[in-house]
Amino acid sequence: VQLQASGGGLVQAGDSLRLSCAASLRTFSTSHMAWFRQAPGKEREFVAVISSSGGSTVYADSVKGRFTISRDNAEKWVYLQMNSLKPEDTAVYYCAAAPQRPLSIQRAMYAYWGQGTQVTVSS
Repeated sequence: VQLQASGGGLVQAGDSLRLSCAASLRTFSTSHMAWFRQAPGKEREFVAVISSSGGSTVYADSVKGRFTISRDNAEKWVYLQMNSLKPEDTAVYYCAAAPQRPLSIQRAMYAYWGQGTQVTVSS
């Protein structure tokens, strides 16, 4: 398994969760890392991406100001801190890796995907 996401759960609106993604990629330090999510009946959508160095981040408008993506290159972890959660954040969250590719919000640019972790936010 190259990417293993964890940390999901059932929370109430306004609560916080921290998702983690453990990577066993040999190319982790040169990979941009992202989080996507997929709600029932919807397309998988971009949430956030962090550059290989950690110096650049991009967020979807829907999560900007509430979510923070970070990474630990030494230990090969990626995190998604989610604050002020809303019911519309309910989805399966996936971490993804784009080795040696341009920073992108497009799914097609990501070669490796984790198995997903469920986040459910009740109102």
